[in-house]
Amino acid sequence: MKRFLPQSLPSWILLILIAGLLTTQVATLSIVSRDRTESNDVLELFRLSERAYTLVKVLYAAPGPERKQLAAALSNSANPLSMSDQPAVTSVIAADDSLAELEDVLVARLQEFGVTDARIRRVSARVPTNTAPGPGAPDPDAGLIERQLSALAEDFSQSDGLAASIKFKDGQWLNFVTPIAPVNPIFTAQTLPLFISVAAIVIAMSIWAMRRLTAPYTALEQAVKRIGEDVKSPPLPEFGSSEYKSAARAVNAMQAQLKEYVADREQLAAALAHDLRTPLTRIRLRLELLRKSPLRQSLTHDLNDIEAISRSVIDFATYEIVDEEQEKIDFWSLVDSVTDNYPQVSFDKPARASRRLICMGRPIALRRCVTNLVDNAVTYGGKAHISLAPSGGDILLTIHDEGPGIPQAKLDEVFQPFRRVESSRNRQTGGFGLGLTIARNIARRCGGDIKLENDVKGGLRAELRIPRIA
Repeated sequence: MKRFLPQSLPSWILLILIAGLLTTQVATLSIVSRDRTESNDVLELFRLSERAYTLVKVLYAAPGPERKQLAAALSNSANPLSMSDQPAVTSVIAADDSLAELEDVLVARLQEFGVTDARIRRVSARVPTNTAPGPGAPDPDAGLIERQLSALAEDFSQSDGLAASIKFKDGQWLNFVTPIAPVNPIFTAQTLPLFISVAAIVIAMSIWAMRRLTAPYTALEQAVKRIGEDVKSPPLPEFGSSEYKSAARAVNAMQAQLKEYVADREQLAAALAHDLRTPLTRIRLRLELLRKSPLRQSLTHDLNDIEAISRSVIDFATYEIVDEEQEKIDFWSLVDSVTDNYPQVSFDKPARASRRLICMGRPIALRRCVTNLVDNAVTYGGKAHISLAPSGGDILLTIHDEGPGIPQAKLDEVFQPFRRVESSRNRQTGGFGLGLTIARNIARRCGGDIKLENDVKGGLRAELRIPRIA
């Protein structure tokens, strides 16, 4: 059930708005339809009362023997009228309270014309037995008013009615039927397109207003993601509603604090690593004064490790400090120039169409990212095979080495600083666990990412994805 529900706040707001409008519209139409029905019922009772008054007044003045002739003359197919010795409405008990009250009103109103009783009942619609057009059928070339009158007459002939039987004091009964005016439905062939058009306009305007209202928040979401990838990204523009401006102002303040924190961390690490060079240099000079001995060799080896660690820390701390402008890069040429320095690497030369792989990034940083990946593959795998190809809107660089691979549980750990599969710090078995960390940070800053996975045929496969531009 949840998969059919909206997953975003604008969709929820739009759904609630449309549901509220539909509920209000349905409720309004229901109320209007009920009021129309009630008003029409009262109006029909009024029409029957007025017709009964007119007929009784006319027939009362006529002598008894002439009433039947006069009633027959006044009768027609749409409004039947007759005089008889027996009532057409045989039931004495009214069907509902409104008809019973109307009977009492008629008797009281027509008492001066010798009326002693009145009976009113509802009758069902009469189904015509002859569907062929009669002599009064309108001509196809008739005007609008004539066609409307003909259609209305046909509706009256097939509508329900109110049958009335009114008794004079001489025992004769006046029987007549008053057709009930048909109530047109709210939704017709003429009104339905109007309702649909209005609803479509309201929904379209709601969608437009919702998108315009939530557009700054979408930009806010994208900016926060961009800050997560690159803390040095431009700050958010503070425009729009007061709520959005407050949120943008808070995000910009947070970004500024993060930039200061990261800069302080980078400068601190770089300063510490740099300051270590001076005492290390003095130690190396003093070691030269010592005679050859196993202790001197051990100290020299340890000193080399300390210097390597210092260089790694400096590289890790300063790669973000370098302010390098982004530019268009021929990624194929960049990878080709990197692999030329590694005889252990075989580069599958792509087709001419695949060579036009252009991306946007910082040239030195991106070259360093590729170099770290290739160096990692050569260091731990001995040999590496590289392929380059477009993949959707990205450039896909695949590096497959011939090493033992990495345990599945540690595929994510190797991206953390100073984490290695081989736990020692022996430079003969690898670096200090910063190469992949730097490579992934550079890739993410360019809008891409790096993924590691063990190949089923053996070895480790590293995939670098970088957004491609036209």
